[in-house]
Amino acid sequence: MRALADDGTEAQAVEEGIGTPILVIHGGMGDRTVWQPVTDLLRDRFRTVRLERRRYRMDLPGPSKMAQEVGHVAAIAAQLDRPVLVGHSSGAVVALEALVANPGAYAGAVLYEPPVVIGAPLSDDKLARARVAIAQDKPGKALAIFLRDVVRMPAPLAWLAGFIVGRHPEYRQRVVRQLDDNDALDALGVRLAAYAELKMPILLLGGDKSPRHLAERLDALERALPNTRRLLLHGQGHNAERRAPQRVAKAIAKFIDENVAPR
Repeated sequence: MRALADDGTEAQAVEEGIGTPILVIHGGMGDRTVWQPVTDLLRDRFRTVRLERRRYRMDLPGPSKMAQEVGHVAAIAAQLDRPVLVGHSSGAVVALEALVANPGAYAGAVLYEPPVVIGAPLSDDKLARARVAIAQDKPGKALAIFLRDVVRMPAPLAWLAGFIVGRHPEYRQRVVRQLDDNDALDALGVRLAAYAELKMPILLLGGDKSPRHLAERLDALERALPNTRRLLLHGQGHNAERRAPQRVAKAIAKFIDENVAPR
């Protein structure tokens, strides 16, 4: 799928299946392929559409603003019949902002651990060293700093991820976009009052092995959203779309079956 967004750039997505439309917005450092294990399990019953997020499109200049990302969501959603948004991590914050911008365009949402600001900024001054590493052409080190200090991943895992990314040409390019992604989330500030106006059904997903601060952010969202329920994925962390796609797909299908009229 292709559509012209408000900023004049082309929004792109991959569409499969028929039925109630699901528009998937991937998380940081990813692309549309990350959620394919989940949508492969849904496309027999649903029309799955995986967005290629504007921020992580290396064919488009960066950094991009949150409004531009929302514009790409809106451009693709306009070709669908009130899709259910499925957003992961920072992509889930993009989904929330899309819902606020045009609530009537969406039938509901499934949000997997959106790192919404609930008080202090996500990074504050924690990314200064990561920016220095970028300037030194050390994107793997920059990502490790981000994962350790902002995501709060255990240091050994953060440095392992940084080492792997540092050796991968394509992912090296995405690290700057990841830091920009975090800046865009911080620039939003606390948006809980805006999210409290959303009336459509929303499912919040979380893993009991995820960093604790993500559960605290889900707590705040659960209190703010007027029509929400929450599902804890036992034994999973922040990447169940890869490690347990069957469980994620089942949760999405059950949510839609119970809350969205079939189309």
